[in-house]
Amino acid sequence: MPFETAFLATVLPELILLATACAVLVLDLYLNDEQRGWNHNLAILGLAATLGTVGLLSNNGVTIAFSGSFIRDPFGDLLKGIILILTIFTFVYSRDYMRERGLWVGEYHVLVLFATLGMLIMVSAHSFLTLYLGLELLALCLYPLVAFDRDSKPGAEAAMKYFVLGALGSGMLLYGISMLYGATGSFGFADVAEVVNAEGLENKILVFGLVFVLIGVAFKFGAVPFHMWLPDVYQGAPMPVVLFLASAPKIAAFAMATRILIDSLGALQADWGEILMILAILSIGLGNVVAIAQTNIKRMLAYSTISHVGFIFLGLLAGTQEGYAAAMFYTVVYALMAAGAFGVLAMISINGLEVEQLDDLKGLNDRDAWLAAMLALMMFSMAGVPPAVGFFAKLLVLDAVVSVGLTWLAVVAVVFSIIGAFYYLRVIKLLYFDKAADSTPLRLAGDAKIAITVNGLAVLLLGIFPASLLGICNAAFSG
Repeated sequence: MPFETAFLATVLPELILLATACAVLVLDLYLNDEQRGWNHNLAILGLAATLGTVGLLSNNGVTIAFSGSFIRDPFGDLLKGIILILTIFTFVYSRDYMRERGLWVGEYHVLVLFATLGMLIMVSAHSFLTLYLGLELLALCLYPLVAFDRDSKPGAEAAMKYFVLGALGSGMLLYGISMLYGATGSFGFADVAEVVNAEGLENKILVFGLVFVLIGVAFKFGAVPFHMWLPDVYQGAPMPVVLFLASAPKIAAFAMATRILIDSLGALQADWGEILMILAILSIGLGNVVAIAQTNIKRMLAYSTISHVGFIFLGLLAGTQEGYAAAMFYTVVYALMAAGAFGVLAMISINGLEVEQLDDLKGLNDRDAWLAAMLALMMFSMAGVPPAVGFFAKLLVLDAVVSVGLTWLAVVAVVFSIIGAFYYLRVIKLLYFDKAADSTPLRLAGDAKIAITVNGLAVLLLGIFPASLLGICNAAFSG
C-alpha cells in the first residue's frame, strides 16, 4: 500500500544501518584475523550509505509515521548526519589502537553500529515508547563496549558501575514516563503536549512525572549531581570507546531532552527551566573546578564534559528559539571537539603506550607536530578561545541567557569558564614546552591523519564561518 511505502522511506536510513550491522555480524563468521579489515570497510561503507540517505531524504517538511511514533524532520536530519559522521571518525581513529591490542574483531563493529542505530531511533522518536526503545538499544551496546578489553580490571569495574547506575537512571526515566502516561493517557509527544497545555501544574501526577523524567535526562547527560559514573567510565574504558561515548551519545541525549522537554512538556518550560538552572550551575562549577585537580587525561576531559553539559542546559533553560538553537549548536560543536581530542589520544596510544596521564602528552610536538597542533586546537576550542568554534558556541549560549534577563547566570558561567581555562592551557604547555621521555616520531595511518585534519578544519572553519550551521539550527526550531 502507498502509505506503507512512505513509512519505509521514512525509516530507510535506519533500515540501511540495521542491514549493515547484520551483514558485518554474518561476515565476521567467515573471516580470519588477517581479513578483519573487511569488517571495517563494510561498516564505513554502510555508515556512508546511511549518511547519504539522510541527505537525500532531507527536506523542509515533517513526516510522521507508524501511528505517530516516528518523525522525520530537519531537526532529526541534522543530528543524524552528525552522529553518523562521528561514528565514521570513531572507526577511522580506533583502527590501529584496536588492532595492536587484539581487539579488532567483528563484535566491536557490530556493537558500535547497533549503538548508532539506537541513537538514530532516539533522534526520530515521536513517542516515549520509541524513545525508550532507542535509549535501551544504545545503553545495552555501550555496557559491553566499556568492558571490551576483557583483560582490563579497570574496564570491568567501570562497566559494572555504568551498568548499575545506568539501570538506575533508566529506571527513573521509565518511572517518570509511566507517570506522564497515567496523567495524560498517551505515550505520544503530541498527545502529552495537548494535555499539558490544558492542565499544567494542576495535575500533580504530571509534576512528579516531570521531575523523574528530568532526572533521567540529567543522568544520560552526566550532569551534576548525576555525574558519578562519568569519570570512572571514561578512565576505565578503552580510548576508542571513550571517543565514541564522549561524542555521538551526547547528540542523542540532546535529542532526547529536546523531544521530551520542548515537544511534549514545552508548556511547563518555566518550571523545568528552573530545575535546569540548578543543574547547569552545579555542572559548570563542579566540572571546571574538579578538572583542575586531575592528573589523568581521561578524568580531566570527563569533568570537562560535565561543564560543557552545563552550557547546553543554559541554552535550553532560556526557553526561546534562539536559546534552543544555541544549545543545539553547542552540542554539535562539543561532539566534534570531543571526537578530535580523544581521536588524537587514541592515535598516539600505540607501541604499547596507553596515554592515561597528562605527563604522557609531554613533547608531543617533537614527535608529531600536526597531531600536537590538532590537540591544541581542540583544547583552545573547549576553553572558548577565538577563532575556534568553541568561543562562538559559548557566546551564543550566553547571549541567549542574557536576552531573557538572566545576566547573573551568564556572569557565573563566564567566571567558571575562565577558571576552567587553566586545565586546557596546561595541556598546551605539556605539548610544546616540556620534553618527551621518548622522542621517537609517530608513524600513523594516512586515513587517520586525513580524518583528524577534517575534524580540526571543521572546528576552525565553523568558528570563522558559523552562519551555515547556526542557520540550520535555527531552522530546526523555526517550525
